[in-house]
Amino acid sequence: MGWKGGLFDIEFLQFNGQSTNAQAGSAQGYNSLPGPQPLNRSELYEFWYRQVLFDNKFIVRIGKTVPTYEFGNVMKPVPLAESRLFIPAVTGLIYTPIFVNASMLGVLPGYYNSAYGITLNFVPVKRWYLSYGVYDGNLAQGKQTGLTGPTFNGNYFQVAETGFTWLLGKNKMPGNIGIGAWHQSGLVQTAPTVSEHGTSGYYILGTQRLWYRNSLVNNSGISGFYQYGRNDSTAMLMTQYIGAGLTAFGLVPNRANDSMGTGVAFSWLNQQLFNRPTELMVQAYYQAQVVKDIYVEPVLSYIPTPGAGANPTPAWAGTLRAMVLF
Repeated sequence: MGWKGGLFDIEFLQFNGQSTNAQAGSAQGYNSLPGPQPLNRSELYEFWYRQVLFDNKFIVRIGKTVPTYEFGNVMKPVPLAESRLFIPAVTGLIYTPIFVNASMLGVLPGYYNSAYGITLNFVPVKRWYLSYGVYDGNLAQGKQTGLTGPTFNGNYFQVAETGFTWLLGKNKMPGNIGIGAWHQSGLVQTAPTVSEHGTSGYYILGTQRLWYRNSLVNNSGISGFYQYGRNDSTAMLMTQYIGAGLTAFGLVPNRANDSMGTGVAFSWLNQQLFNRPTELMVQAYYQAQVVKDIYVEPVLSYIPTPGAGANPTPAWAGTLRAMVLF
């Protein structure tokens, strides 16, 4: 047919979980898997068409998508021309703010509440990009957009992000930075008596390779990441967020594909919804390759100032995840 550059995707999601974050009194979420109710769900997760235009410099995606893959995503690897010069996986942390900046929690569609909309990506050169998206914004009212069809009623979430990458120093250590701004139109409601009409915010994120053990041989070494976000909302769960972390790759002898890391997440909480003004969360993990495509990851989380619950005490949580790549 001579139609090039098109891609169609459809994905289903099945989730069965428990409210582990509430049990620990965590407002930010030390475990990213359980989200809002219902915790047992079957849904059409992704259903979209993507078209690449103008020699791969302009990309259009329309349909039901997961915007957190595109916006505010500090976990995206840094793509560069040489195969050895990349951060293979920025971090293996499992807390929620690593996947969605806490200052956008409750308005930015993502896992598991994907949403219908359109995403535009402009990539004129390899080291710079500009992205824009507009999506069904009814998540801001507590609607489970992952379980419903498109709703166009004046509630929209719009976001734009730009960023660039670089190579630092004689060892050509890759890094990147991204800056974004967003606006939620329509009703924003997190409790029956806590609501507003429209809100906006901005965020910054970045990663940097800090050290190579031997850059001529493999990617083993240490990298870091940082996040920041703020909004002007009087109704959202968090008003400001800052996070950072370190990751070590392949530093254990004879364990080239293992990684370990730690991260810190700190959020300013909405005083209309929480008793504490802030919540601090610290997490550490070790991700071990069992066989070629199977990994296990024990994670330890410490929340000295849990924000949720009446009078929560400091909480420790242990988590074990198994991952199969296919």
